[in-house]
Amino acid sequence: MASETPDAHEASCIFCRIVRGEAQASVAYEDDRAVAFMDIQPLSRGHLLVVPRLHAADLFALPDPLAAHLFVVTRRLALALRESHHPDGINVVQSNGRAAGQVVFHLHIHVIPRSLEGGGPRLGWHRMSPAPTRAELEEDAARIRAAARNLPPSRFR
Repeated sequence: MASETPDAHEASCIFCRIVRGEAQASVAYEDDRAVAFMDIQPLSRGHLLVVPRLHAADLFALPDPLAAHLFVVTRRLALALRESHHPDGINVVQSNGRAAGQVVFHLHIHVIPRSLEGGGPRLGWHRMSPAPTRAELEEDAARIRAAARNLPPSRFR
């Protein structure tokens, strides 16, 4: 959990301020490790943000147990949204870094109910053109396997 006195970055982080109750938010869920609140610039009614109470800039700064907990919370809130808003689908989106579209540098997961009739823009997939060859795909897979072997062990094996 975050320290009692926030550092300068945490003090200015809007999501840290929401977690501490210093900024207004419409909270839909909270526990000792996570808070979920309504997005104030939603893509649809019911658009939630799930954040850790701990200030972590992105997925890479998150401890494994907390990452697992956030995914469980996200799934449960998606189930609740399915019951409360009856969407045709739900997007779960989490971005890391400016190039990926991250704007607030406190990890957050968007849970977005979607309707077939409108409901805002869909996520776009801009596929590589030309598509990679099988040899390039195998090379990428080998590079990722090698990098994964060098990661510290996960507590969730």
